[in-house]
Amino acid sequence: MRKVSAFLLTATVSALVLSACQNSDRRRELAYVERPVEQLYARATDEMDKRDYDDAILLFNEVERQHPYSEWARRSTLMSAFAAYESGKFDEAVTTAQRYLSLNPAGQGAAYAYYLIAVCHFDQIMDVGRDQKTTELARDALFDVVRRYPETDYARDASVKLDMVSDQLAGKEMEIGRWYLRRNQHLSAVNRFRTVVADYETTSHAPEALHRLVEVYLAMGLKQEALAAGAVLGYNYPESIWYQYSYRLLSGQGLDPEGASDVQRRTWLQRLIPGGK
Repeated sequence: MRKVSAFLLTATVSALVLSACQNSDRRRELAYVERPVEQLYARATDEMDKRDYDDAILLFNEVERQHPYSEWARRSTLMSAFAAYESGKFDEAVTTAQRYLSLNPAGQGAAYAYYLIAVCHFDQIMDVGRDQKTTELARDALFDVVRRYPETDYARDASVKLDMVSDQLAGKEMEIGRWYLRRNQHLSAVNRFRTVVADYETTSHAPEALHRLVEVYLAMGLKQEALAAGAVLGYNYPESIWYQYSYRLLSGQGLDPEGASDVQRRTWLQRLIPGGK
């Protein structure tokens, strides 16, 4: 039995080594053969169409090596970045796109290069319970696309993704704020919830953030601040379940969030968020 197992293991290892050698030989054959640039580029795109991204990258890189500083090389750099992205090699895709931008900052493909960098970061966003460094990188890169190329399809798609990124970051702030609230660390909780109201007011988390401020302020004995948060919540999200919760809490303390004038609401919003309107 042991001899059979040893034979099978040896055969498996041999097959893997043979396969690796064949792939290596094939890649050498694909790359290091001088040929007209049109043929080399066409072969690379054929590999892309077959979703053989490793070979496609190899060939696009060979276009750059054999024909540097040409339009073919510039095009190949972007295609190589795209192939890396398609194969899930996000770091390689970002590095290649950045190389294109360093050599062609005003090139025709610059908008796409910036967009590809942003999408690479966006596609790596983890769930709200994880560190949000990648989310922040995605936000900055997407905003860069919108700022640089506002009238393009890239910018329009980046704007949609920015809303999703903002919701992710707001969700992280809410998660931390709730954690502080459960542990009665009220000032730290207030800071997190105020950040959501101030910086992520268009996200789905804003109504809950205002309600949590009502909870925290009442727990701290700050009834006027709680009333301010409740009035702003009721004015902006009158149909929200969070306003129903806040109204119940405030009315239980003899406070009426619906009795405020517009002037009072603006004043209270400025107290909640310096500079709020």
